[in-house]
Amino acid sequence: MKARIFLLFTAFIACQLTVAQVHITISDPETWSAQELQPYIGQTVVFDQPLVVSSNYGSSLTVSPRRLFTATNQARPSTDEYKSVVNLNATGAMMLNGAPSRPDSNPYRCGEKIHNLTAKVNSTNSLTWVSGTWVGNKRADLEAGIPDLGDYRLLICTMNLEYYLAVDFDPYSSMGPDDAAEHQKQRKKIRKALSTINADAYGLVEIQQGQAALKEIAEDLNKLLPGRNYTYIDDKTQPSGTYTKSGFVYDRNTLKPIGKMQEINTRVQNRKKMICFEEIATGERFIFSVNHFKAKSGSGSGADADQHDGQGSFNASRCEEAQAVMDQYKRYHRQMLEKDLLVMGDLNAYAKEDPIHLMVADNGMIDLHRAFHADTSYSYQFGGLAGYLDHAISNGTLYPQVTGVSGYHINSDELDAYTYDKSNDTTMFRCSDHDPVLVGLKLDSTLVFDPSPAVNSYEVFTGEADELIIRNAGSKGRAFYAIYTINGILLQQKDIDGQLVDKKEILSDIEHVTLPAVSGAYILYIYSDGNVYQRRLIVR
Repeated sequence: MKARIFLLFTAFIACQLTVAQVHITISDPETWSAQELQPYIGQTVVFDQPLVVSSNYGSSLTVSPRRLFTATNQARPSTDEYKSVVNLNATGAMMLNGAPSRPDSNPYRCGEKIHNLTAKVNSTNSLTWVSGTWVGNKRADLEAGIPDLGDYRLLICTMNLEYYLAVDFDPYSSMGPDDAAEHQKQRKKIRKALSTINADAYGLVEIQQGQAALKEIAEDLNKLLPGRNYTYIDDKTQPSGTYTKSGFVYDRNTLKPIGKMQEINTRVQNRKKMICFEEIATGERFIFSVNHFKAKSGSGSGADADQHDGQGSFNASRCEEAQAVMDQYKRYHRQMLEKDLLVMGDLNAYAKEDPIHLMVADNGMIDLHRAFHADTSYSYQFGGLAGYLDHAISNGTLYPQVTGVSGYHINSDELDAYTYDKSNDTTMFRCSDHDPVLVGLKLDSTLVFDPSPAVNSYEVFTGEADELIIRNAGSKGRAFYAIYTINGILLQQKDIDGQLVDKKEILSDIEHVTLPAVSGAYILYIYSDGNVYQRRLIVR
């Protein structure tokens, strides 16, 4: 009898060992739909490609094979491309329930990737966690320092502070701290963020009218950053309830303002300002424009009504504001005898919306996020969709002097529960709902910008069976190519999560590139003269 039981038990184990795991292979993460999980409902599966967290709001996470971006951040409103992004966003997301709890020092953040996710398929949009490996975008990565911005001499930062109030608190308002105790918690988080960045100039948005808030921030930075000598530009405003303004804080050791600050009060008051700064060490100058355009919320009328094209309400007002900034610059630069212009701030418009198109297409400005990072930049998240409302836009003369630009993702990827008014968290994380945006400058007025778009002259075509040929990329100066698996992302020519297949500096006008040996889907990036060209490769 004992022998029989032993044999039955052995047979049971053998049977278990022969059950193969169901693997989900996502051949194209950009177009994959969760509807493909329909045959696996009720089963436990393993995803062979990493999934990325696109939302951490609530008790579950939202995951997708790709980071989900706001449609108007990637495509012009109402176009077929825009409609395609909307549809892909709706079909690519899945709720992931039951992920193991983690400490407050290491919370789940948007942008984290899960490798080898094993999960039970509850439905085509619902999974239950079994196991997986978390990779990248941890708090510790950001605490190690700001993103690489190249060989800069000046660091410029703008940040929406989400209603930073220092006096006259209003407990009945939904904006800003209710009282002095809440303000002190807000203050600790903001000063940790700004001191970690350690910029030469800050353009601050949603900061209280009057001078108390700017003065407080400058004093805090001087205490935390020995050797700095921060002050602020007094715009003569007075506190006015919870209504806020834009303002400048800068280091007197590295910069000095030249002339009078310009106020542009089209549509909204005290929120569009422009000043010419001189770099003390070199005598080089640039015009710094910090802005906070009219928000999308509310019910506009007439041209400002929501046109249901993804741009929200008051789009016409934001276009007027964008043109007002351009017009003021045209007057101001003649007065200051300085052409270099850097426009930053919360423009309440995503990258492909009309106000940005007006600046870039109609006024010849350059979207620095897109120039340095193609379509991967973001500074804000809403409804599980990332994008950038917080811009860095230069004119052609300043562009060659920009060494780098990046969002510093201490806020948009964080859970809202870590804000000062909902927790006792004292870290810099979720000090606001917008990420700071950083720009590195190495001012040199002798540099000349070639306005011809080098990206449009690249030629990529097949050579022999196992190679590509890149023509003209090296003719504009230093250039690189990089080939990534389809999940790869180009960030300052650094590979992420081991997805880099090949990378090389382009040294001639005709570059021969050997194709990857393994069949599959890849992306070829060409990085040259600040432009990024992308081409999808299918190796069979």
